[in-house]
Amino acid sequence: MTSPWCHYGPVNRSNDSATDQSITNGAGSQGPGSATDAAESPPQGSATYEAPAGADFLQLNIDDAPAGGRADWLARHLRLAIADGRLPVGSRLPATRVLAGELRVSRGVITEAYQRLSEDGHVAGRGRNGTVVVAAPAKARPEAPADPPPPPPSVLFAAPPGTDVFDALRSAPARIDLSPGMPDLAAFPRTAWLSAERTVLKELSASDFGYGDPRGAPALRIAVADWLARNRGIRADPGDVVIAAGTAQTLTLLGQVLHGDGIRAVAVEDPGSLGARQHLRNGGLATPPVPVDADGIRVDELRATDAPAVLLTPAHQFPTGVVLGGERRRDLMRWATERGGLIIEDDYDAEHRYDRAPVPALRSLLAEHVCYAGSVSKLLAPALRIGWVLAPPRYRDALVAAKRFADLGNAVLPQLVLAQLMESGALERQLRLLRGRHRRRRDAMIAAVSTHLPQALVHGAAAGLHLTITFDAGFRDTDLAAAALARGVKVQPLSWHSQRPHRPGLVLGYAAPTATDIAEGMATLGKTLRHLS
Repeated sequence: MTSPWCHYGPVNRSNDSATDQSITNGAGSQGPGSATDAAESPPQGSATYEAPAGADFLQLNIDDAPAGGRADWLARHLRLAIADGRLPVGSRLPATRVLAGELRVSRGVITEAYQRLSEDGHVAGRGRNGTVVVAAPAKARPEAPADPPPPPPSVLFAAPPGTDVFDALRSAPARIDLSPGMPDLAAFPRTAWLSAERTVLKELSASDFGYGDPRGAPALRIAVADWLARNRGIRADPGDVVIAAGTAQTLTLLGQVLHGDGIRAVAVEDPGSLGARQHLRNGGLATPPVPVDADGIRVDELRATDAPAVLLTPAHQFPTGVVLGGERRRDLMRWATERGGLIIEDDYDAEHRYDRAPVPALRSLLAEHVCYAGSVSKLLAPALRIGWVLAPPRYRDALVAAKRFADLGNAVLPQLVLAQLMESGALERQLRLLRGRHRRRRDAMIAAVSTHLPQALVHGAAAGLHLTITFDAGFRDTDLAAAALARGVKVQPLSWHSQRPHRPGLVLGYAAPTATDIAEGMATLGKTLRHLS
């Protein structure tokens, strides 16, 4: 195995006479500094090249050492590093040959310093693992600054939600987390992912590890285009696909692009995703609310805002779960054509459906006016940060430029692994598995709501990873959410996602928790509501 400490040239011998042979832990054993040195000996360098006199290891500079006491100097620096925690227990010291080459001293100087630390009990030889720190630091390493404690539930839900409200909610401790928007992370296909990663790594050339195309890896763009054709009825050329770090980044990039085009407002559904609204506002865009009814967004109300763009979740509206109806779709198409408007279609969980037929994507009906965004955050895991966007031709170049200057493109290796999963059919198998699992948990939540919250109305249960419940009672849903969190159950109040007054309600995720946790969580919510009443 190659040493992590680089060496550059031949060792210049000094007059120090110590050798590695003096460091032993008994007959036949390997002492500190003796293991792996043969395998890590410096190459024969050019006679005209001399390595710089210094080591990256602990930033050692041999010029600081007294001429006659280099071993003492090195031992002292090593002890100090062990004491202050820079070399914690378990750290491996560089092989003696390597460190001698970097410091341009004889190997004996390094061996003698290691021997002194061994006699003190600070280090020990560990065979092929080399010389390892075994003593606890003489004084404790300074503790890292602790994360600020999460706000108490009464504070978290007391004020209108700020930009960090989701971070605060995620960090809040809870026995049961019923937050929406999270898939079953325990179902992540680790075996399939590892297999795809091995396949990809075997096929990659050295040049493939360079900077990638900011639009995304060609293999993934092809795979996404095929996936959308099969699963969402969208005909897309791979050249139309731009890979982004999830829908969150898509909205951030679009905010820049639209702002550069003179657009200052994007209408949003109400109720509608608070997170999406925050991303748009962060880009300097106003977000006028448009009411949602049983058929989806009210297009007549959209016209009244005079906004030139609108953000929609038409296949499974967040958070109500309604589907944009056929007549409403046609009216929306007329608005886009007459107004020259832009529809931003967030297709965030359209694949997860249980009791209804698939809903065609708006992009498949009017591509020149629809910017389509999707991701694998709800299908695999949010941690992958992989999504895609299909922009109308008028915005495509500006979107690619925004992506280029944002991060030069997503990490290439995960893109290629995902492409392999898509091409092999593994992702569709994963979707079938999740549909069955999520449906059972959806059923468990509906049953638990009926048992423990019989007064609640259930919305949007036919698809997705969450459902919404509303109440006729006159209480604040933030009070219910705060009281539930105080009892160890985490939920989101519906009012967080509403810009205008709305009935109290909760948005409940059922994909991540187990059926047992769902039942216990809903029982706790029932008790909490009775206590509030």
